[in-house]
Amino acid sequence: MTNDNEPTPIGRTLFVHGMYMTPACWTPWVERFRVAGIDAEALAWPGRDRPIRDLQADTDDPTLAALGLSDVVTSVEAVVRAEPLPPVLIGHSMGGLAAQLVMSRAPVSAVVVVSSAAPRGVLSTKWPFLRANWGHITPFRSKRHPVVMSFERFQYTFVNGMPLDEQRAAFDTLVVPESRRVPAGALTAAAKVDFAAPHPPLLFVAGGNDHLIPASLNRANAKRYRRSPSRTDVQEFKGRNHFILGQQGWEEVADSILAWLREPQPETSGGA
Repeated sequence: MTNDNEPTPIGRTLFVHGMYMTPACWTPWVERFRVAGIDAEALAWPGRDRPIRDLQADTDDPTLAALGLSDVVTSVEAVVRAEPLPPVLIGHSMGGLAAQLVMSRAPVSAVVVVSSAAPRGVLSTKWPFLRANWGHITPFRSKRHPVVMSFERFQYTFVNGMPLDEQRAAFDTLVVPESRRVPAGALTAAAKVDFAAPHPPLLFVAGGNDHLIPASLNRANAKRYRRSPSRTDVQEFKGRNHFILGQQGWEEVADSILAWLREPQPETSGGA
């Protein structure tokens, strides 16, 4: 406990990246949290601990093609369970869904999901969502091969509204091929959440100009937790796209999350 003049202490923070990304997308956030006095680390999905150039060049990796959502969740859960104290989980996009699933399986102190993919049963019918997601959820392409995102698709799905040079830089330095089985898993029992169960303090962060995960989908996801007795909050940032974690002004988003984490939280945690 702390007095009214001291911030609530925060334990170790683990960042979870989303699809088409690696831990590198969280590098500025890890550094900012460490400067704030918080021990932080960005986790890698299975196979994503290789150099980005190697991942970009390996466009038909059978191991990647076989990767499923359950594999991602299991890998994050294993790290969480190895922590000496319940950590904070911060996940982006599909990493946000992984964080929502892990919080019911392993002890965590708080969860922040940024532009989070939604659990099973929470959908959007908005055209930008359907257009942005079709490239990796289409049933007309084989799951035996990874999906490689084009720059044009990246412009629409991740970095819409940003200057061309910033879009290009993000694409060239961060984007890697992805498994089609991971997003497919979000439509199955592997992505089922018990929304009524107690959970750690949970914050949804949404971008007002996000095509891939519209702010409305974040709100719908958060609303499902209304049956739970636990705290669930939503923050929306106007004009932010799906690349909210790297878009100009990302520091405002990071600092808002830091402020939320430092608020007094109920002494509850998810998992077993």
